[in-house]
Amino acid sequence: MTLQPVETLLAALLVLLLGRGVNRLVPLLARYNIPEPITGGLLFACVMAVLGASLGWQISFDVTLKPVLLLTFFAAVGLSANLGLLRQGGKRLLLFVLVLIPFLFLQNTLGVLLAWGLDLHPLMGLVGGSITLVGGHGTGAAYAERFAEVHNIQSIMELAMTAATLGLVLGGIAGGPLAQWLIKRHQLAGADGKAAEISHSSDGDADSVRAGNFVPVLAATLLAVLAGQATAEWIGEGTITLPSFLWCLLYGVLIRNLGHFVGLRLNDDAIELVSSVNLSLFLAITMMALSLASVFSLAGPLMLILLGQLLLVLIYGALVTYRWTGRDYESAVMSAAFCGFAMGATATAIANMQAITQRYGPSPQAFVVVPLVGAFLIDLLNALVLTGFLSLPGMGS
Repeated sequence: MTLQPVETLLAALLVLLLGRGVNRLVPLLARYNIPEPITGGLLFACVMAVLGASLGWQISFDVTLKPVLLLTFFAAVGLSANLGLLRQGGKRLLLFVLVLIPFLFLQNTLGVLLAWGLDLHPLMGLVGGSITLVGGHGTGAAYAERFAEVHNIQSIMELAMTAATLGLVLGGIAGGPLAQWLIKRHQLAGADGKAAEISHSSDGDADSVRAGNFVPVLAATLLAVLAGQATAEWIGEGTITLPSFLWCLLYGVLIRNLGHFVGLRLNDDAIELVSSVNLSLFLAITMMALSLASVFSLAGPLMLILLGQLLLVLIYGALVTYRWTGRDYESAVMSAAFCGFAMGATATAIANMQAITQRYGPSPQAFVVVPLVGAFLIDLLNALVLTGFLSLPGMGS
């Protein structure tokens, strides 16, 4: 049985509701920030695997909407990049960014070397590197889809989704103990006062999302999508190419930061709504079509790659992140956040910081720097590093 586009969309919405319900019933899932579409989609895939094995039931989906959902998500991520906020981060923001850049190269190099040692395609190493561990489920699905189409790599989508999910858990587990070890080893103390909050200064009315502030955001998002698609087609094949979704992200950044000159005002809450809805639907559709048999066949090599990455994250966090961001309590908290960035997502990074500050005291600067980096800088840096790796001989484009 094949579901048509509208039926597929309805199924994705039901999967999202299922994931939300399960996450509320199982606190452990919420603790490690497992996304609702991943929870619901995995349960759906398990049920379909059982029905397929026992009764021979097979359901396929019309995924016509997936590319549109993906491009819209990345365009909205670009629109969220208000570069005017960067000055709030100060020197420590610059130091944290300078720490992340070489780590991205190391993470991908390790992933490729481990993939080569396990007799896997080198692109599998990138998927087991910053594509999923820094980029998360959305970036992982985007690149995996591209690799499957261009290089015909079997089961790479299953690897991407599994790596991103396990990365969230590992990043959440590792961050707290690393920071606690640094605090005790160096006898660090928290700052006085309450943690600082970022003044997002939305261009529009941030109190609520209404038609008046939602429509401009939707129009700007679709404009970025159309411009990104057109640019990707116009440039075509070259020595170094960017996929359509990255062009959409870049155009979103341009529209947000140049729109002031023509009076364009965008509401941050509306941007977040467009971004989260499109990503959730995209991931739900992706997860519904996963082959669990392929996941199990990759379990051994995947765990070896992830354990290697976790070891790298812990060493780098203790020896580089902590030292280069100030060697103080704020640096220890940022090291916990680094584990979240490097293995999971921004939500994991912030959750790690909250766990540490609740026990040892506030960390005002860390709570300014980390959300700023996670909001858009990490995605831009990751895209640039991955573009460089994909241009290397033997890696493909």
